[in-house]
Amino acid sequence: MTPEDIRLILSAVFGIGLSVVLIVKGRLHPFIALLCGAFVAGLGAGMSPVATAAAIQKGGGDILGGTGLVVALGLSLGAMLQLSDGAASLARRGLRLAGNAGAPWASLLVALIIGLPLFFETGLVLLLPILATAAANLPNGPNGDAGKLRLMLPALAGLSVVHALVPPHPGPLLAVTALNADLGRTILYGLVVAIPTAVIAGPLLSRLTARGVTLSAPSIELSEPLQAAPALGISLAVVLMPVVLIAAGQIPALLPAHAASSVGWLTFASNPVFALLLTNIVALPLLFGRRVGDAAVQRTIWTDAMNPAGTILLSIGAGGALKQVLVSAGLSDLLAKVAAGGALSPIMLAWLVAVGIRLATGSATVATITTAGIMGGVVAKSGASPEWVVLAIGAGSVLFSHVNDPGFWLVKGYLGTSTADTFRTWSVLETVVSVVGLACVLGASYLL
Repeated sequence: MTPEDIRLILSAVFGIGLSVVLIVKGRLHPFIALLCGAFVAGLGAGMSPVATAAAIQKGGGDILGGTGLVVALGLSLGAMLQLSDGAASLARRGLRLAGNAGAPWASLLVALIIGLPLFFETGLVLLLPILATAAANLPNGPNGDAGKLRLMLPALAGLSVVHALVPPHPGPLLAVTALNADLGRTILYGLVVAIPTAVIAGPLLSRLTARGVTLSAPSIELSEPLQAAPALGISLAVVLMPVVLIAAGQIPALLPAHAASSVGWLTFASNPVFALLLTNIVALPLLFGRRVGDAAVQRTIWTDAMNPAGTILLSIGAGGALKQVLVSAGLSDLLAKVAAGGALSPIMLAWLVAVGIRLATGSATVATITTAGIMGGVVAKSGASPEWVVLAIGAGSVLFSHVNDPGFWLVKGYLGTSTADTFRTWSVLETVVSVVGLACVLGASYLL
């Protein structure tokens, strides 16, 4: 490694470390701390002040332009479900069917199903408002907040596992295309790996990580319902509508070329921003009926939706800024170059490269796309199964979510955990998904 390479790595480590210290010890808002870390990392890596500032603006703008809109629309949809009592009615029915003992397993199953076609942030903003309501309705027994976390953490595990491992989720689907893997076989292998990984990282792990954690009011806390709950079928239709729209967008990719052209419009309908916007518009009359034109109802919906959005979106934007500085400084390319010179198996190499990019940039999608591009030549030369390499990349792309990951701040806001407890619960959960996922990939690749 050249002195410039070492300087780049040290700058990245120092910039990320500074952000962590400023947040945890200095008690600064993540928005300020992450921007400080981004400037330090960029300048330390040799970028000019102008280039560093440009990267910060680009990173913040890019992440807010996509994820920011999804978060805002998801918050408004969650507000509607809450204020109409639709979320609570779904939660009550789910708890009644599963019982308190089975609730963590039920939340895991729902997350695995709903999360399949969705980016992680989209599934999070759709599912956690319902589970937060269910958790709030749990009796305050000896487990207290730990009991509530044991309901919500399995859902996060389910969303994370499908985000990393199971096509047609967009992340693994990108890697399938880049490595020319067989889609059907990757889905089958992904399910083989995902199910045990989700069970271990969800209901089982939460028994340990939830102990002793104290919850504050989450950023998504909403007002009391304004009316009696609509019919259960209406609430369920509102929740599932964006899922169905986004899932429908995968249909053209699964059809022959001549048939796909006739349903190409589904790709537009499946855009998360469009799907959530359309669902918001449809949900208003479905959930509130004749009260939809009531000024007080409208004011409460948008106040409850947008009040928490500022803090969450600022943290997400600053996390995206730090990520872009590290990418622009060349850290992703450096990690790929270092890994390509090793003598590891393609599966292990793919996991390590994805882990390095994930830790440096905070983005599972960037890690997946970058590593898949890097590993194409390695897979072709080695003859390794591209399907297992896709899954190894997915597992590596989620290891140890921390302060430069926008998802970290989303989860913190939705759970109501402190920054330290978010590391203890969410970051550990992601690490277990990554490590157990790799172990399952390595084991299953020898058997299948």
